Amino acid sequence: MTDRKAELAVNLAQVEERIVSACAAAGRKREEVTLIVVTKTYPASDVRILHQLGVRHVAENRDQDAAPKAAACADLSLAWHFVGQLQTNKVRSVTSYADVVQSVDRTKLVTALSAAAVRGERELGCLIQVALDAESGERGERGGVAPDGVEELAAAVEAAPGLRLDGVMTVAPLAGEYAGRQRAAFDRLMEISSRLRAGHPAANMVSAGMSGDLEDAVAAGATHVRVGTAVLGVRPRLG
Repeated sequence: MTDRKAELAVNLAQVEERIVSACAAAGRKREEVTLIVVTKTYPASDVRILHQLGVRHVAENRDQDAAPKAAACADLSLAWHFVGQLQTNKVRSVTSYADVVQSVDRTKLVTALSAAAVRGERELGCLIQVALDAESGERGERGGVAPDGVEELAAAVEAAPGLRLDGVMTVAPLAGEYAGRQRAAFDRLMEISSRLRAGHPAANMVSAGMSGDLEDAVAAGATHVRVGTAVLGVRPRLG
């Protein structure tokens, strides 16, 4: 085993232990939570090692990094999640490799994703990114739609050819009433998810929680956690 593989194996085991403990504390089954490893800024070689170690879901937030990495790992059985803010001029590239776009936050993006998915003869999973700081008027720069805009955007996704409405996503806000209150933020997301599922029963994916707050996300009911640093460590950026 290479040094890097050994390092990643240890880190993965520690994260797995955290998820198992969080599930036990919340009275949930471990299989209810999917680990997505955020591989942004890390090379394709790490993605290949992660696959060897059993990881099947990876996430990227910049198309210029993700596209070549996905191409280099095209032979692997991986689900690629795009989690960054997405400009419409990058949509065609992203839809060529992403299985799920977690950062859908405006109708213009829905239209562009639909056109690209149909052109590429693909079905693309979509999560509505919810900006929980929007309610306070202290909206940050991470993107997302205000909670009161979720249903309208969800309806647009569900009606769009080539797209599949999978659920909701959030990043714990740095401003507003939920700043520093991750559990409360994730509880709020679960309320939004419950309302969404009332009209869209299949949209049951809830993506929340990262390296520092995955326990809060699991306690709230998240189905997917996005973990980068705790698995991959702190390394220099690509390029």
